[in-house]
Amino acid sequence: MTEFPGTGHPGSERPVRVYIVDDHMVVRRGLAAYLDMLDDLELVGEADDGAGALRGLAALAADSELPDIVLMDLVMPQLNGVAAIAQVTSRYPSCRVVVLTSFGDIERVQAALREGAVGYLLKDAEPAEVAAAIRAALGGEVHIDPLVARRLTQDLRPGPSGVASLTPRERQILALLGEGLSNQEIADQLVISERTARTHVSRVLGKLHLSSRTQAALIAIRAGLVPAPE
Repeated sequence: MTEFPGTGHPGSERPVRVYIVDDHMVVRRGLAAYLDMLDDLELVGEADDGAGALRGLAALAADSELPDIVLMDLVMPQLNGVAAIAQVTSRYPSCRVVVLTSFGDIERVQAALREGAVGYLLKDAEPAEVAAAIRAALGGEVHIDPLVARRLTQDLRPGPSGVASLTPRERQILALLGEGLSNQEIADQLVISERTARTHVSRVLGKLHLSSRTQAALIAIRAGLVPAPE
């Protein structure tokens, strides 16, 4: 395994805090062992299903110790991953969720992204790719398994005329979404208000018939507005 030179949380010397949710103990133990090898990533908790994850995150939130990243499986007892993602992103918006699962069917991918996941990996990914996805999510970027991304972009059908239906300003907004920028970051870059940026983003998603910013980022990559991740 190759260790990445890491810097931890942006602007901080502390490691990136990671919480693992998976119903297979061997997966949790393997991920924990790998994270322990990396100076800039730190395991702060784990759960074997979505319900347990919400309890664990609530306890960490009470101590102001929420993780930066939640690695989430999708198929689990009691509360599945998609439902758990919806609750995590709603209750703890500072936590970014990266899916790590065995299933790459488009329905599950779209459901996870729709509920707020910012990364999607399959369990046959190399350990270093998991670390890369964690770091990408922390930086506001989208990291999706290449095969899943190809399937997803093929499945996305943005409007009758697609990106061509966007105004120059909306294409600019789409490109910034492709770079993973938040509404406030878009506003700062374009010297507009956050409210105006939010309106532009909503209009772009509506015109392209998309349900998430992650889908918009993939469309931006597909349209060549931003370079594809290596």
